[in-house]
Amino acid sequence: MSHIQAVCLMTLATLLASSGGVVTRHLEADASFEVTFWRSAFSALALALILTIIRGPALWRCLFRSPAVLWLSGICWATSFTAFMVAMTLTSVANVLITMAIGPLITALFVRFFLHHNLPPATWLAIVAAGLGIAWMFMGKGEANLSVIGTLVAMGVPFATAVNFTVLQKVGMDRLKAITPGGKPVQDMLPAVLVGAVLSAVITSPLSWPFQASVHDLRLLGMLGVVQLALPCLLMVRLARELPAPEISLLSLLEVIFGVTWAWLWTNEPLSVHTLQGGTLVIAALVVNELARLMRQNRQMRKAKMQI
Repeated sequence: MSHIQAVCLMTLATLLASSGGVVTRHLEADASFEVTFWRSAFSALALALILTIIRGPALWRCLFRSPAVLWLSGICWATSFTAFMVAMTLTSVANVLITMAIGPLITALFVRFFLHHNLPPATWLAIVAAGLGIAWMFMGKGEANLSVIGTLVAMGVPFATAVNFTVLQKVGMDRLKAITPGGKPVQDMLPAVLVGAVLSAVITSPLSWPFQASVHDLRLLGMLGVVQLALPCLLMVRLARELPAPEISLLSLLEVIFGVTWAWLWTNEPLSVHTLQGGTLVIAALVVNELARLMRQNRQMRKAKMQI
């Protein structure tokens, strides 16, 4: 697919994922582990069905013989799934989103250190500007509950995501090498999302007893498991073949913009001046980063033509 198609699909993935915060606020239950269990369990069921349709029975025959890289990615998904929902019940949505905003910076550092990728200056500037925009969005929210425990739990999301995107980027690089004659087959990473959802459900199930979720909550958590978790994560894994890990992480900050918009539409939460200014800065950083990429691409094409 083209780069613009990949960016559009990544934007769709963040739009789907952004519903988590506002839907969580409509739950009747406040048991963080039970909420996490049901969301992960519904996601695992949806993923099992989707991946069986896509991959067929071979999915289950090969799953337990998969290499360590798939299980590492699965553990990262499980950490992200669990930490996000637990943090949402321990502190404010704003605090969780601000904490997650450091994800692109951590991802960029991991890719630079472990994969030895040189990021262009425009991408570094975009990461810093977007992070500042997220912080500015919530600077005026003095009512935000800055729970220390909630913040520490939320920190698990950007760290696990950074490791995961780095792993997916490495697999994507191996996939390019596999195209050449004699290249080795590359591990299919889509089942890693299923592994993550199952691990998250298994880990939180004993902590969720006795189950007390109402029918109302189960409906919302079922929607979250499919729409907010399973589909966006599958899209991200697929897009890791098309986009650099720091760019995927940077685009994921759109989840904050969409999340604030959902809160405004669904709960009539007013949009403050800080929110509008910070959101504008985030979008501007993403646009400038994309324009800089296009300029670099045009320069490379001109140099190639001159050499010919």
